Amino acid sequence: MRKRKIRIFVFLTLFIAITSFAQQKEKALSLEDCILKAMENNLDVAIEVLTPELADISISKAQEKFLPSLSLSYSKRDQISASYSFLDASDQVATARDDYSAEISQLIPTGGSFSISLSGRKTDTNRRFTSINPRYENTITFNFTQPLLRNFGFKINRREIIIARNNQDISENQLKRVLQETIYSVEEAYWNLVHSIENLKVRKQSLKLAQDLLEKNKRAVEVGTLAPIEILSAQSAVATREADILQAEALLKDSEDRLKTIINLAATEKEAELATIIPLDKPAYEKKEVSLDEALLTAMENRPDLNATRIDLKNKDLDLSYSRNQLLPNLSLNASYWSPGITGDQLLYPPGDPFADPIGVIKGSPSDALRDALDFKYDNWSAAITLDIPLNTILSRADYAQARVNLDQAMLKLKNQEQQIFLEIKNAVRAVQTDYKRVQAYKVARELAEKTLEAEEEKLKVGITTPFFVLQYQTDLATAQTNELKAMVDYNLSLARLDRAMGVSLKVKNIKFSAILGE
Repeated sequence: MRKRKIRIFVFLTLFIAITSFAQQKEKALSLEDCILKAMENNLDVAIEVLTPELADISISKAQEKFLPSLSLSYSKRDQISASYSFLDASDQVATARDDYSAEISQLIPTGGSFSISLSGRKTDTNRRFTSINPRYENTITFNFTQPLLRNFGFKINRREIIIARNNQDISENQLKRVLQETIYSVEEAYWNLVHSIENLKVRKQSLKLAQDLLEKNKRAVEVGTLAPIEILSAQSAVATREADILQAEALLKDSEDRLKTIINLAATEKEAELATIIPLDKPAYEKKEVSLDEALLTAMENRPDLNATRIDLKNKDLDLSYSRNQLLPNLSLNASYWSPGITGDQLLYPPGDPFADPIGVIKGSPSDALRDALDFKYDNWSAAITLDIPLNTILSRADYAQARVNLDQAMLKLKNQEQQIFLEIKNAVRAVQTDYKRVQAYKVARELAEKTLEAEEEKLKVGITTPFFVLQYQTDLATAQTNELKAMVDYNLSLARLDRAMGVSLKVKNIKFSAILGE
């Protein structure tokens, strides 16, 4: 009794293990599951997702041009030299000087620049006839420079920012295009896998029919109701259909590997890479009314590659405007305003004897010089207009000519792309209509093949036909079943190609572009 319980326990354990292993060896996926996995794991998508991020960094880099800059400086100098005159100094001339400054400068969108600076200086010397020593100087200065011809204007000076933003839009459209191509690749691989699985079933069914007929022929030969040669034709059919199964199995594995690679199944599930994919969806057979004019209009509005070309055309037009502006002379307005302040220790000499040593000092505060500068006690200003005419802009216009050619080339590229899209839409619409009719025709052909085979099998039972014709009609039925299945898969792929051609694959699959970018 105990041994029996042990055997039962071992059997249950093996059954559970085998069941679990079988479950791990199969992975059921719908078309939607495969598309979502491709959006998450496909390496082409992962590479292209980084491009908009790089474009966003380029925008930030271009905008840094208009960030203010701060510069600080400090210098100290001690100078000692021999005195060649008692009027200068008794032994040697010594001078100590400290300089410091702070400046904030800012580029403005019109192309000019504005700066404000505060500079200071302290000078201490032993020279004679110096009335203020040490001396403190402070100056606040405002500078403004504005080009009036070349490099003037918001559009010209924000060109790098505009182009960076346009390039970001281009990269997002390129990403949309990659996503749409990936969606179509998933659909193509998925439906091809479905076709491969169903085709293998048809081949196995056809082999089963041939094997059954071979067994019937052997029994008929044994009882003497059939010539032995009929066994040979049945054996030939069995061998041929076994070869067809081998080919169908290889095609199935190729289709499965293709789908696994696109959705990158191993990225999230290591064991799933070894599992067999079981498609849950079957090819749909619903008629879709398609208008050529509506499809073309939709494509013109939604095709990401077309939108990217249009944006690139804007960049080329901006480059032409910039090149045209660079041909102008450099006429600039320069204006400055500064307010100085000076103070220090005032030296007092004996009346009528400037060669004597100082007899007193009236102390001065360094803050007095800074206060006078900030109070604008002394007004100073200057204004100037400068004109610079480089000869290279007169003698050579290569950059402008190149920009014009680039713009013309971009316009021709856009027109050519529109023509290609129009042709692609026409072919896609025609394919949808044709493949739907093919499905109807092959469905009728398959039904007739089934009826023909049934009739021939009945004739064989009463002895008014031969097994050769039954084998032939079995082959015709397998061909008709395969053709019908292929037509249904082609119809579904035609619908997918039409969505891709119109640029609406993401919308049809309800995939949010912002979610892909992680916004």
